[in-house]
Amino acid sequence: MNVLIVHAHPEPQSFTAALRDQAIATLQAQGHEVQVSDLYAMNWNPVATAADFTARENPDYLVYALEQRLGVKSQSIAADIQQELDKLLWADLLILNFPIFWFSAPAMLKGWIDRVLVSGVCYGGKRFYDQGGLAGKKALVTVTLGGREHMFGERAIHGPLEDMLRPILRGTLAYVGFDVLPPFVAWHVPYISAEARGEFLCSYQQRLEGLADDQPLVFPKLEQFDEALYPL
Repeated sequence: MNVLIVHAHPEPQSFTAALRDQAIATLQAQGHEVQVSDLYAMNWNPVATAADFTARENPDYLVYALEQRLGVKSQSIAADIQQELDKLLWADLLILNFPIFWFSAPAMLKGWIDRVLVSGVCYGGKRFYDQGGLAGKKALVTVTLGGREHMFGERAIHGPLEDMLRPILRGTLAYVGFDVLPPFVAWHVPYISAEARGEFLCSYQQRLEGLADDQPLVFPKLEQFDEALYPL
């Protein structure tokens, strides 16, 4: 299996980085090929602009998704985007590895999503959910956060963690066709002991070793809707 890990944390010694390293070691030990995009180390540009295209279909008005679609066909899309897109298409499994910032993902990761999940390749028209351009691939979200587990849930102070992850799990990964695996969560990591962190790393290793048995989350299928996308 080919695995792409997209890592987004500004501190190289962070526990999020330790999870990345655990994933690399575990997956390679299983014989998988692993590539890593360390967005902060790469000084990744997260801002989607007209500069992402060396030539434009419409130089007077930027419709970013349309220019993405045409840019891939004409090879006029920015080199850094194309390099990441090539990794993404190579991968059988995508791991997004990041801390929760303000109930969401870091802007660096959001910018990778904006620029790399290009229209015409990853989605477009009715090519979404089970018909998305990346159908047949798997995705795993691995997150760290400062809150304790009891702070998240239907009646908890912060509400369900799934609500925070919905834009990524459903609106991004499922939308472009991935089979989205249940996320791995490391709770309260800035405040726990080294022993507790070690337990999370062991749990993550076990989770990665058993990925073949993971059942993906359930999202809509186009066959459940009519041509106008009303539910049948």
